[in-house]
Formats: sequence, C-alpha cells, structure tokens
Amino acid sequence: MKHAFSFLAVIGLVVIAGLGSQIPGMPYLFGVALPYLALLIFLGGFVYTIVRWAKSPVPFPIQTTCGQAKSLDFIKQNKLEAPHTTSEVIARMALEVLTFRSLFRNTKAVIQDGPKITYESYKWLWLFGLIFHYSFLVIVIRHMRLFLNPVPEWISWMEFGDGLFQVGAPTWYMTDVLLVVAVCYLFGRRLWNANVRYISLVNDFFPLVLIFAIAVSGILMRYFLRTDIDIVTIKKLAVGLVTFQPVIAAEIGAIFYIHLFLVCVLLVYFPFSKLMHLGGVFLSPTRNMRNDSRARRHVNPWNPEIKPHSYLAYEDEFREYMAEADIPLEKELPPKKDEE
Repeated sequence: MKHAFSFLAVIGLVVIAGLGSQIPGMPYLFGVALPYLALLIFLGGFVYTIVRWAKSPVPFPIQTTCGQAKSLDFIKQNKLEAPHTTSEVIARMALEVLTFRSLFRNTKAVIQDGPKITYESYKWLWLFGLIFHYSFLVIVIRHMRLFLNPVPEWISWMEFGDGLFQVGAPTWYMTDVLLVVAVCYLFGRRLWNANVRYISLVNDFFPLVLIFAIAVSGILMRYFLRTDIDIVTIKKLAVGLVTFQPVIAAEIGAIFYIHLFLVCVLLVYFPFSKLMHLGGVFLSPTRNMRNDSRARRHVNPWNPEIKPHSYLAYEDEFREYMAEADIPLEKELPPKKDEE
C-alpha cells in the first residue's frame, strides 16, 4: 500500500491542478502565486537544513576508509580511499559527486545452495542512478531557456546535443526518455527486490512517482498536446516570473498548470525529504574529512576542562583523616603543639 498511496497522492495533485486552473481567477494562483511560494520554501528550507547540519559537531575524524592510510614511506598509500590532504579529499569528493564512486562498488548478497552467502557485483543501480541524475540535470538546464532572453549559446548547444538523433518532429530529447526509464527502474527495484521493498517507506516511493508524473506531463505537453499550449505565452510568463512582472494569458492549457504545480510540489517537498542528499553529500563527515589521525591529535571539544589533582595534593587535603585510619602516608603529620 505504500506505493499505492504515492500514486493516489500524485493523482490527487494532478486533479487539483487540472480542475483548479480552469476556475476563473485561479490560473494566477497556479501560475504565479504558487511558484513564488514554492521557490521561497525551497530556498529557505534548503538553507535552513544545510545550516542545521553544518552546526552538528564532529569531534573526531570518522571518515570511511577502504584502503591503506598514509604511514611509512615505503608503504604505498591509497590517496582516494584514505585521503591525507585537503586536495586528496577534494579529489575523492569530486569522484563521489560526479561519478557516484561508492555506489559503483555496490554489491548484492545472494544465498547459494549449501546454504552459503556470496557477494556479487551489482552495477545496475549505479548505472540507472547515474542516468537519472544526469538526465534530470540536463532537463533542468534546458528549461533555463524559458527564463533567459536571449538564451545563452551554451544552453543551445546542450539542447542540440540532447536532440542529436533528430527523432520525430518536434525533436525528441534523449534525456526525456532516459529519465522516465531510470525512474521506472528505480521504482520497480523497490517492488521486485524483497529486501529493498521491506525497508522502503512512503517517502521512498512518493518522490519517484512525483518525478515520473512531472516527466510524463512535460512529455505530453511537448509532443502530444501541443495544440493546448502556446510556447510564446509560456515564455512570456517564465520571463515575467523572473523579472517580477508575470503575465497570465488564456491561451495556456491545463496540462501546463499540472506540470508547473507538480514542479512546485517537488520544490516544497525537496528540502524536507531524502532528496536533500544533494546538499548533504558535501557535509558527510565520512567523506569530507582527512584521514590524518596518526599525524594529528584530534581533541574532543565536548570534554569538560578537568583540573589535575595529584596524590600529594589529595594527601595534603585528607592527611589527618588518613592518619586516624592508619593509612600509610607519604608525608607524616607535623607534631602537635602539646607534643612540642
């Protein structure tokens, strides 16, 4: 029911936008007010979450190491798996962010006859994860042409490369198809893999279904329902939103408001969900710290300041009581005046 609830929630959002945008006066709400509100929540939530994470103390180096740390000169160090300098950490983080290096080494546990358990290479998750993220990135960058006038040349070249195969008219973009395929794989994996299905929650299924709906509504708007929209009008609205002079025209169809409303929901949902790994990966102490515990002492700032109390000072404080209890003393009690 976890995945069914996600579908029902997204269908409900589609119905709200589809019907609500057709009510007189409501296009301004779905086309102007909600995008501004969603962007404010996204930026505010993103900054708040990053600042809250950045304030979390990390008293000790807890980096994940999968190789030889820096040691004696004749022992070869693995600079990417056990980075000792800042430049090595940057190189490791770059490979992690750009190529999902840790996910590339992902393995799956399989129970064989015996029974015995084996660990086998599992690259499909890495491949489709890479396809999903880069396709999403290219699509977001391509959409910048709607908000910029004139459109930068590098965006035009990216758009040309994305539609290089020139399939159909208008040209099908490769990233549109790849994004849908990747989302279907990531969603299907959570269903057919019993172990993953057991630990999956609604907040694992919902963003996948939401992104799928955004992609499908965008594809329908570009390739199949072109008579319901006016790209020039949409361009005017997009530029107007950026310049704070939005203009709503009647020529915009319901499919556009559905697509835009789903994007707004994603922006609002993003900072408070697992999708925040976009920013969290840079704050992960298991990845962004140097493995220099052998070279530099790390002091826990949480430790309270403790003043040393030697045994001699302890004996000076309790010498009289220790003598009465016949406890051996390092220094005898001074003679009393009566005895003198």
